[in-house]
Amino acid sequence: MRLPDFEAWAMFACVVEHRSFSAAAASIGVSKATVSKAVARLEVSLGTTLFHRTSRRLALTDAGQSLSERAARILAEAQGAEEQARDAAAAPTGLVRVAVPMSFGLAHVAPAIADFLAAHPGVEIDLTLSDAKVDIVADGIDVALRIADLPDSSLRARRLAPVAIRIVAAPAYWEKRGRPTHPADLGHHACFVYTNLPNAIWHFRQGAEEVAVRPAGPLATNNGEAMLPALRAGLGVARLPDFLVDADIAAGRLEPVLEAWTGAGVALHLLTPPGTLRPARVEALIEFLSERFRRLCQPR
Repeated sequence: MRLPDFEAWAMFACVVEHRSFSAAAASIGVSKATVSKAVARLEVSLGTTLFHRTSRRLALTDAGQSLSERAARILAEAQGAEEQARDAAAAPTGLVRVAVPMSFGLAHVAPAIADFLAAHPGVEIDLTLSDAKVDIVADGIDVALRIADLPDSSLRARRLAPVAIRIVAAPAYWEKRGRPTHPADLGHHACFVYTNLPNAIWHFRQGAEEVAVRPAGPLATNNGEAMLPALRAGLGVARLPDFLVDADIAAGRLEPVLEAWTGAGVALHLLTPPGTLRPARVEALIEFLSERFRRLCQPR
């Protein structure tokens, strides 16, 4: 039986992660020639080209793209196996790449990361804040948080907490335009649109009745927090998670409506790439964030 060239697979994964033979070599601590030879060896073994190489650009071929996730998984499994085999009492060390939504990340994840780093001085965090959907495998992300009605995928997902979604506007807006008594009434209101959703439709449910509303209005943005100034100014209606609007509701700046209607099953999820073995530093962060956020958001 001919064994797989695990070293070549690992070096291929590093090149994909760093988008460069030179950067991959530096991260591993070997020469660029060693990495180049390993990838070439893998290409010969597979009978296909993995990269398009020019003097200015390095890009994956279709075959390289399809194999990159498996290569990343092989590398992660090996790293996880090595770390699990080490002394269990050893403190976690190394880099963890984390991707989180912008507003939730600033308000809640950044303080949590500060506490985690204080408790684990050997760990480094590369934190990406973006409301855009991140490909955690292709981008080399170890841990991601998403607030969504999560579809099926090959990613490992842990549901941490439900997130209440509320329909809000300024009291002055409701006084001027009238308070809706049914979700269908929102079709006649100035509704702000969250552009990161692939299908900008608001879904509602009450008992056996289900209603879908397509919002339209004067503001479209890829960040929910960016809607708040226009909301407070009485310019429209938004559908936002409670952690963004609770303070404004408590202060009387915003007023919720249609509270008897529930939306889609939105929740805070923690996602990791496929695979069962993870480095100790990643496991430590997963457990820390899971415990921190499990009861953060409660249904109303």
